[in-house]
Amino acid sequence: MENQKRRVVVTGMGAITPLGNDVESTWQALKTGKSGIVRNDRFDISEFPSKIAGLVRDFEPNNYMEKKDARKMALFTQYGVAAARQAMDQAGFTSGNFDPDRASVFLGNGIGGFEIIESSYRILFSKGPSRVPPLTIPKLISNEGPANVAMVLGLKGPCQTITTACASGSDAIGAAVASIRSGRSDIAVTGGTEGCITELGIAGFCILQTLSTKYNDDPTRASRPFDKNRDGFVIAEGAGVLVLEELEHAKARGAKILAELAGYGASCDAYHLTSPEPEGEGAAKAMRLAMEDGNLRPEDIDYVNAHGTSTPTNDPIETRAIKKALGERARDIPVTSTKSMTGHLVGAAGGLETIISVLTIRDGFVPGTINLEEADPECDLNYLPGKGKEMKVRATLSNSLGFGGHNAVVAVKEWKE
Repeated sequence: MENQKRRVVVTGMGAITPLGNDVESTWQALKTGKSGIVRNDRFDISEFPSKIAGLVRDFEPNNYMEKKDARKMALFTQYGVAAARQAMDQAGFTSGNFDPDRASVFLGNGIGGFEIIESSYRILFSKGPSRVPPLTIPKLISNEGPANVAMVLGLKGPCQTITTACASGSDAIGAAVASIRSGRSDIAVTGGTEGCITELGIAGFCILQTLSTKYNDDPTRASRPFDKNRDGFVIAEGAGVLVLEELEHAKARGAKILAELAGYGASCDAYHLTSPEPEGEGAAKAMRLAMEDGNLRPEDIDYVNAHGTSTPTNDPIETRAIKKALGERARDIPVTSTKSMTGHLVGAAGGLETIISVLTIRDGFVPGTINLEEADPECDLNYLPGKGKEMKVRATLSNSLGFGGHNAVVAVKEWKE
């Protein structure tokens, strides 16, 4: 295929998560089965049915950007810039050692700066329209995530926001792969970022009855994908960002190649505002397309990082989809949900979970699904309850399934000449 002539590899990764403020601390927590879910202390939660969240702790934006720049950014943008700088540093890019016109940004985001909307509305209603902060719009809109990444890092190629709910991060990676394969970019900073743990964000999801409320007094047990006693997802925040690079460009500069971004598949259920199509046909199609794009067969896949939200609706439908896409192979390989430990990072989930896929290949370790104590009878795959296992991983699929029926799947494989 023409688009396979330019191969795409991963040369850098960065993360801000409820488990740690970089990739390695997050990964070590995942390997030990640690949960990042805590009681939400960001605002008064007394009237909210769900009182828990995956909160980023001890984040210092000034480690990654000028203080004056940080003040112009919403939280989701700060997370994205920080993770992007980590990724560029790992890839070995500094100002002047790459062509900025051939360096792009494709960043996924689901919601934008909710905290900016809320604070500005309070000022509008209490003090009038003339007192609304002048940076309200530039801080809250979703495109300011990648725009600020580009400004801070000096990246002058295509710069785009991808907003497809919980599939945003994975769809952004797909856009980055397409840009590199087409020859428009040599380097792409991509993934997702989210910061929507606010009063409006939590209230909105609570009204939809999608958040866990059963485990408010025991937060680390609340996210329990595929478990019979799950009752909803746990909202989380942070960013997962990768540097993707055209293979020959990476080799020419002696970059350390972490893995190959082999394939991407996407589809839409065209079914419902919030619920996936019951038989999982759309998700299965996206998985098949990702494998086809990456010249992979079901027998090549050694691990699936499931969307695995811990909602009553998602988990059995995704299980059906995996069976449709992988056939008999589905029962032989680990299918786990790292959201059991991180919570659901919404638009950032696909970026972080693609990073996790790269790490499973690098370290030969698959993280497990914690809190899986009694499997739902409709969820009957190998979900690795507990801390995970050491094993050789050649290729992975990472699933992201969003409100509106957006399905996006990223295929990562071990890099070989």
